[in-house]
Amino acid sequence: MAEVQDGHYDSTSQPTDSLRVEPIYESFLCPLTKQVMRDPVSIDSGVTFERDAISKYFNECLSSGRRLVCPVTKMELSNTELNPSIALRNTIDEWMNRNEAAKLDVARKSLTSDSTESDILQALQYVDEICQRSRSSRQVVRRDGLIIMIADLLKNSSTKVRQTALETLSSIAKDDNDNKVEIAAGDNIRTIVKFLNHGQTQEKEQAVSLLFELSENKALSERIGSVSGAILILVGLSSSKVENFLIVDRAEKTLENLESCEKNVRQMAENGRLQPLLRLLLEGSPDMQLSMAAYLGELVLSNDIKVLVAQKAGSTLVNIMKKGNREAREAALKALNQISSYDASAKILIEAGILPPLITDLFTVGSNQLPMRLKEVSATILANVVASGARFESIPLDHNRQTLVSEDIVHNLLHLISNTGPAIECKLLQVLVGLTDSSTSVQNIVDAIKSSGAIVSLIQFVEAPQREVRMNSIKLLNNISPYMGQELADAFRGNFSQLSSLVKVIVDNNGISEEQAAAAGLVADLPMRDSVLTRRLLQDGAFATIIKKVTRIRQGEIRGGRFVNPFLEGLVRIVSRITFVLDDDPDIIAVACDYNLTSLFTDLLQMNGLDIVQIVSATALEKLSQQSKHLTKILPAPSPGLCFSIFPCLSQKTVATGVCRVHCGICSARESFCLLEGKAVEKLVACLDNNNEKVVEAALAALSTLLEDGVDIDQGVMVLCDAEGINPILEVLCENRNEALRQRAVWAVERILRMDEIAYEISGNQNVGTALVEAFRHGDYRTRQVAERALKHVDKLPNFSGIFSKMGAQ
Repeated sequence: MAEVQDGHYDSTSQPTDSLRVEPIYESFLCPLTKQVMRDPVSIDSGVTFERDAISKYFNECLSSGRRLVCPVTKMELSNTELNPSIALRNTIDEWMNRNEAAKLDVARKSLTSDSTESDILQALQYVDEICQRSRSSRQVVRRDGLIIMIADLLKNSSTKVRQTALETLSSIAKDDNDNKVEIAAGDNIRTIVKFLNHGQTQEKEQAVSLLFELSENKALSERIGSVSGAILILVGLSSSKVENFLIVDRAEKTLENLESCEKNVRQMAENGRLQPLLRLLLEGSPDMQLSMAAYLGELVLSNDIKVLVAQKAGSTLVNIMKKGNREAREAALKALNQISSYDASAKILIEAGILPPLITDLFTVGSNQLPMRLKEVSATILANVVASGARFESIPLDHNRQTLVSEDIVHNLLHLISNTGPAIECKLLQVLVGLTDSSTSVQNIVDAIKSSGAIVSLIQFVEAPQREVRMNSIKLLNNISPYMGQELADAFRGNFSQLSSLVKVIVDNNGISEEQAAAAGLVADLPMRDSVLTRRLLQDGAFATIIKKVTRIRQGEIRGGRFVNPFLEGLVRIVSRITFVLDDDPDIIAVACDYNLTSLFTDLLQMNGLDIVQIVSATALEKLSQQSKHLTKILPAPSPGLCFSIFPCLSQKTVATGVCRVHCGICSARESFCLLEGKAVEKLVACLDNNNEKVVEAALAALSTLLEDGVDIDQGVMVLCDAEGINPILEVLCENRNEALRQRAVWAVERILRMDEIAYEISGNQNVGTALVEAFRHGDYRTRQVAERALKHVDKLPNFSGIFSKMGAQ
């Protein structure tokens, strides 16, 4: 509360009064504001007021319709004229200057480490007040050498002193470049930046506000950006969800000021703030666009940023790629290489029209062609774009409506692959891998490879010394092998060394790689009945090594992450090749015995969740079991005894000890591939409950070998009974999942029903009867015949052949 003492104004409530040297005279104070006047004016009553205060009073009177009177004398006024009191203003200015000089001198003495904290804070507050009065006051502070003293206080041990020093420096820096430069002297900027990362909240507020003031000077903007970590910290603060609004706002505005320096823009881009760089790329001069595009190509971008850049600048970069000079095109290509490496951003680039100029760059020859190092970049971008999974068969490249999977385009790609260096070969092979990964475009690529006769040249890359080239060629061949198995087999027969190279990749012991999985899939897709290739694999020792790998994977000794399942599937399929040529050569049967394939495939039946492994294993067991009746060792039949000779009715079929019930000889899992001896029957029955129809079909086919001609069918049925396999087979019949399964189930059920006891028991099962009737009505000719016999077993159809034979006897 201010009061007048001895004709002077005394403000005991002001904390800086102890620094006052010359008292305030009452005539200096505005009667309305009670503050020292800066622009004194007189009105018609002769009283002097601060211009802004009396103007506001007059406006309020006029707007409210009140009588216009002097607020001091209450005299009615005839006008609202304001007459400047120049002499009083000069007197006040002189008084203020004398006081400021004197007070600054006192403040200077307090701004030392020897002063108490309260004296320092009082001095800082006074300097702050002086600086807020006018720019000339701020210049006085600089001339009196106070800036250096205040900057030194940034290292004071008192948090309050540091915070107040930052606040005072902000006032000193406002709208005065000379002051800003002096504040930024030495390592002061580095000290201020430290407060952003380690200071308390109020220190952060004052520090970022001071940096904002300093950053309005372009030269200092570059210096701020050169402080290690400054831009990274500011970027973090500007996007913070936990800092208060003032800090976030000042950090954002500081960064906007720092954008005036190109080096800072680059640093911001490195730290995830791409908008400034993109703005210069889109709106800058041609030289600036070139510079920003080139730098964009050097950055490591997060996936989110790649999408942002593709959205904002994709079309511009594609346009530079089309129409720019060599240097500009190089910069654009390198930037596009970065952006295209993420599927979502690559699709945006496709929409921006990147494919036509890419293909043009790759296929153009002559004086206008790109140098090979840039063609390599174009090939990399194309590989990235293809990996996005877009439907390239529907994206036109030119007015002729050609697409990336058109025959001519694929022919040109194949030609380039055969006539360029490893770097471009690798990327273009990767392009074809991407196109053949898609079920909608793989046939187009296969047709083009067939029509070009390129399969032989593609296979040669499996022997390439460059791992990436070799891997991509193997992946491509693996993708097309389901469609070109015979062509691949013919090519491999022409050069066995390439098949041997694949085997070397497969049996490599350094974990399980994508390349190994692809190589295993490729070899597995070769025609199974090609005995020449099978013998070559035997000669290379492939089967022995692969079986060891399968066993180690099965036992958990080899772990391979995401590639282990496709790798194992390929290995099992390769081993199963042996079972497809058992009829061709006795030597192959010896190989199957040596490797104990029955036990191997029986164990693999338990790989639940790996349907392909189970399908292949069951199929292999079927083929092995079909050999059992030929390989079992038949013992000579024992001579009948006297009683059996006299009473033949007592003669019943018996099974000698150690003799296989089904094959009627000495069997073993290793030597004769017997399913009973190999304990495979129960495991095959378990597979009948699988949700995958292919697994069920393969398991049923293997079990059916126990019921086929040449074995003891009744004993085969009993084996299925013992393994609780009858009901699962009947359920397969009743479920009628597909025609192939129905045919196998009808066949097996008919064999089972040949046993009268079982036929009698099943005859009351309406579901089985209905399923057999459906097969009889809707199956193919062979199925209908088998279903008819089955229906006769359960008395659903009359046995006319028996009636006719009796009639003939009469």
